[in-house]
Amino acid sequence: MEHSKDIQHRNSQNVLPSSVQPHNGYFIIKEVYENGAAAEYFENQLEYALEAKVRIIVIEPSKLANETSKWLALGNWLHRISVLAGASCVVIGAVFPERDYVYLPLGFLGSILAGVYSISWQLDPCCGYQVERDRKQLQKLPLRSLSSSKPVVLVRNSTTKKSIVLGTVTVTSMTFCAWRWYHRYLV
Repeated sequence: MEHSKDIQHRNSQNVLPSSVQPHNGYFIIKEVYENGAAAEYFENQLEYALEAKVRIIVIEPSKLANETSKWLALGNWLHRISVLAGASCVVIGAVFPERDYVYLPLGFLGSILAGVYSISWQLDPCCGYQVERDRKQLQKLPLRSLSSSKPVVLVRNSTTKKSIVLGTVTVTSMTFCAWRWYHRYLV
């Protein structure tokens, strides 16, 4: 009972015990259920690791691992579709300028998705991580001591290039659409 109170006290202060502090750039969230607040404790560990910008995070608890990987997949999907829609808008508009019914909606879609991504994902500390799926890279990690058969491994990556590409494509497609709209309907 005393141990349970200690964990709840640490959870309320977002302080983690020394046994879960980052070690050699790794942070492993172990799937250990010591009390009824285990799910909250796992989430606190993940928040701590994300805010500490640990290079590699290994998530054992399957529910948290699935939620995190789905969140990252959705963010990646939004980013990709936004960039593809914006680039397609410019290319189609340049090649087929009379088909504004194709490229204007693509530009609008790309801009909306870029806005959603920027507001919801770009500011999230989880955005700086990608799920590692390369078997060669996974074999280099100390995953043999884990109790979970399918942990999710997050690797920290720079998001600078991603942000520059998204911003450039979005501004270009919005400017292109505004220019085409102006010349087609207002001049």
